[in-house]
Amino acid sequence: MSAVPQIKSDDLYQLLREGRISEFNERIAAGEDCDLTDCDFRSLDLRGWDAGGLDLSGSYFRNADLRGVDLSDCALEGASFHDARVAGVLFPATLSADEIVMSVQLGTRVRQDCRRAAA
Repeated sequence: MSAVPQIKSDDLYQLLREGRISEFNERIAAGEDCDLTDCDFRSLDLRGWDAGGLDLSGSYFRNADLRGVDLSDCALEGASFHDARVAGVLFPATLSADEIVMSVQLGTRVRQDCRRAAA
């Protein structure tokens, strides 16, 4: 995990930064791959994003608009959601409500507890 979120040159990541969510979703559905670990998603409008199964570990979502995004099967270890808009977001069962609240309110990086999913 990088200490500083990165703005990568990856084409698919750049689509998200440019607000071209539908095009990103189409290209991922067509089988394209990208590395979204440790990325800077600060202040992006990501509504409508199909994030299913993506590895978003270490990424930074400060002030991002994630309303309605399904993150339930994403890897989020070390991600931060400080002041993000998370109404309607489906988080993984491995994240406790306390982890989510602390991250949104205080900017802490979330810790996924894989044992929670087995319970």
